Amino acid sequence: MKIYTRTGDAGMTGLFGGGRVDKDAARVEAYGSVDELNACLGAVRATLGVSELDGMLAAIQSDLFTLGAELGCAPGKESKLNLRLIDADDTARLERHIDAAEVQLEPLKTFVLPAGSPVAASLHVARTVCRRAERRLIAARREAPVRDELVRYLNRLSDLLFVLAREANHHAGLRDAPWVPKS
Repeated sequence: MKIYTRTGDAGMTGLFGGGRVDKDAARVEAYGSVDELNACLGAVRATLGVSELDGMLAAIQSDLFTLGAELGCAPGKESKLNLRLIDADDTARLERHIDAAEVQLEPLKTFVLPAGSPVAASLHVARTVCRRAERRLIAARREAPVRDELVRYLNRLSDLLFVLAREANHHAGLRDAPWVPKS
């Protein structure tokens, strides 16, 4: 299989299940941001080595491929993917990860700056990309149906990435960098 097809040279891309859209269509922007998030998580994983966090992020990357595949479908053709789509169980799994990570962290009393260890900083970058993907997903559903569960999943994932960044700093022996507003 060739990596290039030349079918996108005019600025259009095909949706799975039929139809072509502009490459800057809201749906394409959404799955492009999800793909970028997936790459950010790959970069985080490259710094980790074998660990529990690596396994968690690998599972999330798989989820993001599924989420992106659904967004890459023509609306109403998702069943042609022949895979289990993101559902409430996946979002609940993220919530369990959040709860488990927060147990060892001090309660937040202020906003924190995205800083600290290299792993924490990379997780903060992934968090911001996740928030953008969520915004792009919401914009996409103005043009065509997008399941609410996808929005919930990305929303919870950004929360998890924030908590994981805090946890990475904790494991590195670093305190969260508090935001101190100008007085």
